[in-house]
Amino acid sequence: MSQRQRFARLKEHIAARILGQEYLVDRLLIALLADGHLLVEGAPGLAKTTAVKALATGLEGDFHRIQFTPDLLPADLTGTEVFRPQDGSFHFQPGPIFHNILLADEINRAPAKVQSALLEAMEEQQVTIGRETYPLPPLFMVMATQNPLEHEGTYPLPEAQLDRFLMYVRVGYPDAAGEKAILALGRALARGGGGAPEAGPPLPEAAVFAARGEALELTMVPALDDYLVALVAATRDPAPYEPVLGEWVRWGASPRATLALDRCARAHAWLAGRDYASPEDIHAIAHDVLRHRILLSFEAEAEGITTDRMVDELLKRVPAP
Repeated sequence: MSQRQRFARLKEHIAARILGQEYLVDRLLIALLADGHLLVEGAPGLAKTTAVKALATGLEGDFHRIQFTPDLLPADLTGTEVFRPQDGSFHFQPGPIFHNILLADEINRAPAKVQSALLEAMEEQQVTIGRETYPLPPLFMVMATQNPLEHEGTYPLPEAQLDRFLMYVRVGYPDAAGEKAILALGRALARGGGGAPEAGPPLPEAAVFAARGEALELTMVPALDDYLVALVAATRDPAPYEPVLGEWVRWGASPRATLALDRCARAHAWLAGRDYASPEDIHAIAHDVLRHRILLSFEAEAEGITTDRMVDELLKRVPAP
């Protein structure tokens, strides 16, 4: 069985358990394939938590969920050194961050010192406690969620941490057909049957790494590299394309955005069954990669301009190959 067939089976596994959220399922697979972390924003009840659980059950690895709250401490994530009175030594007790798939539920409900405990783990795949550094599992992915409806008792993520997320995905309500399917499934489950089909064998870690290698080998022509770089550069200085856009931007995307666009475009093309990337692949993931990496000016925010609108304008004006 090829790696694409394995990922297609994983997608079917997740889609059978998550109805009406095809977009979120695709982004989960892209993040897994591109070796990145995912920030998901959506109203309650949109299956954000269920989606990452479904992904974890389809993979050969450990899963852990952390409910972020205002009284959470950094050691509750990373672990701590425990004193052993019998020999007078300290022993490191790993925290829940030492799992393959980590769900940081409602990450904006914890203070900055707790949020920052994820920074080293997400960027360098390691945790430092005291003088010792402990590596995280080779397959490590964080999916964080946040609720956009409630702002009391929340702590917005700083820009430095937002930049660590490969993609920032906004999840909307399902369409009428999707919601009708959810209704039918809910009724079947209430009667005690009709749930998702029994899961097949989980996807091995080796298959994930092999698929990542295949995605990295996809053809990316030099003209597409130039377009990708020009698009990110335009987030920093869009005035040459349209003077008014220069007044909207306070800070543009970092070089991490260039790397993220490249990895996600390759992953999108690989999942589509192609051996080359195209401008359409970049367009498909541009909003998710760039929306959290652009800081708008106060004037733009006052006028109701959003980063999604900014990305729309750039995609229209930066010439594609």
